Amino acid sequence: MSSGHGSGGHGRRPKKHVEHEEHENHERWAVSYADMMTVLVGLFIVMYAVSQVDEVKYEQLRKSLAIGFGNDAPTMLVGGGGALDSGEAVQITPDLTVELPSETMLVENKPQTPVEAQTEAERLTAAAVAEYERLEGIADRIQASLDAQQLSDRVRFRISERGLVVGLVADDVFFAADRAHLAPTAERVLDAIAPVLREVQEEISVEGHANVVPTAAYPTNWELSSDRATQVLRRLVEVGGLPPTRTAAVGYGDARPLDPSNTPQALEANRRVDLVVLSPAPDEVRRLLPQLAATMR
Repeated sequence: MSSGHGSGGHGRRPKKHVEHEEHENHERWAVSYADMMTVLVGLFIVMYAVSQVDEVKYEQLRKSLAIGFGNDAPTMLVGGGGALDSGEAVQITPDLTVELPSETMLVENKPQTPVEAQTEAERLTAAAVAEYERLEGIADRIQASLDAQQLSDRVRFRISERGLVVGLVADDVFFAADRAHLAPTAERVLDAIAPVLREVQEEISVEGHANVVPTAAYPTNWELSSDRATQVLRRLVEVGGLPPTRTAAVGYGDARPLDPSNTPQALEANRRVDLVVLSPAPDEVRRLLPQLAATMR
C-alpha cells in the first residue's frame, strides 16, 4: 500500500539549470589590430603622395595663381644648392617686378598744401630742365660732328617725351627710291653720328617710317620701313661700333606720320628714319620735355 504519497511514487525534482561560463572571444584583438594597420597604411600613403610634387602641375598652378592676382610674369624664388640654406634668395629676374607698398602708401594720401604743391612743381620743373639740357648737349655734339663732315642739313633734331629724336630724311640722298640700301651720303651721316651715340649710356631705338604712297618693291610700307631701319642699325653697330645690347630696330610703316596731310612736304617729312635716344628720366619729368622744347625754340 502506499504510504500516503501520491500515486506517482517519488516526485521528480526539476533539473537544475547549470550556466556555463561565457565563451570569451580571443580573436577580438585581431580586428582592432587590423583597423590600426589600415589607418597607418592610409597615413603613409597620404604622406608619400604629399611628398611627391608634380613639378609640371605645380608650375601650372603657380602661373594660374599669378595671373589671377594680376601678375603675368611673377617673380620666382628658387631654392636648393645652398642659396636658401644661407638665408639668401635667388631671384629669377622677370619682365615685371612687383614692389610691396611702403608704409606711407598704406596711409591714406592727404591732399597737398599749396606750398607743398608749389615745391613739387618746382622740383619736377628743375629736373625736366636738367634733362632737356642734357639731351640738347647730345644733339649739339652730333651737330658738331656733322658740321665737320659738311653734312649739316642732313639731320633734324627734336626733343619729345621719349627723349632726343635724331631724324634722318629718307629721301633719294639716303635711300634709292623704294629701296632700303644705304646711299653713300647716308653712310657718311651715320658714320659721323655713331661716335657720339657710342659714348652715351642710353638705349637707342632705330625707327623706320614711310608715307602713305604704296611701293611696288615691297608688299607693304611696313616691310620697307622695317628694312630701312635695319640697314641703319647694322651700319651703326657693324661699322660705328654701337653696342648691340642697347640698340633695336622697328618699322612703323605709315602709322606715325609727322604731318598727316598729303602735301609733297608732308610726304617727304613722313618718309624718314629716326634715331631715338631714350631718356631714362621718370615719367613725370619726361612729360614736361615737349613743353620745354616748345618754349626754348
